[in-house]
Amino acid sequence: MPKFMLLQKYEGGAGCDVPMPEWTPEDITAHIDFQHAVNKALIEAGEYVDAQGLAGPDLAKSVTSDGTTPVVTDGPFLESKELLAGYRIVDVESEARALEIAAMCSAAPGPKGVPIQQPIEVRQVMGAPTPDA
Repeated sequence: MPKFMLLQKYEGGAGCDVPMPEWTPEDITAHIDFQHAVNKALIEAGEYVDAQGLAGPDLAKSVTSDGTTPVVTDGPFLESKELLAGYRIVDVESEARALEIAAMCSAAPGPKGVPIQQPIEVRQVMGAPTPDA
């Protein structure tokens, strides 16, 4: 079965332009409970691989290297309100099922229970190349 990574983005203005730190505690709890319920349903269906929220871009580091001393800088510095909020990896029968799960995740509740409608990028996990034997 193919694996897919569902990248959960936050883009202000899509369906919710209120940053989560400004949500009420009840709205945050409802959103997190929704994410846990999705994970539980995926576990029960045998489709769950992993899911994690990510720290904001203000805590990110960017690393480049030419093979010697790496250069570590703060960043990324986004020119938009978009940020990668988290990811979910699923092991499903088809791309169609991955898209169905992504649609469910995009409808996660935000302030006052209104679906956030944030984009979920769906990418097939291709696996690592194998070394020649």
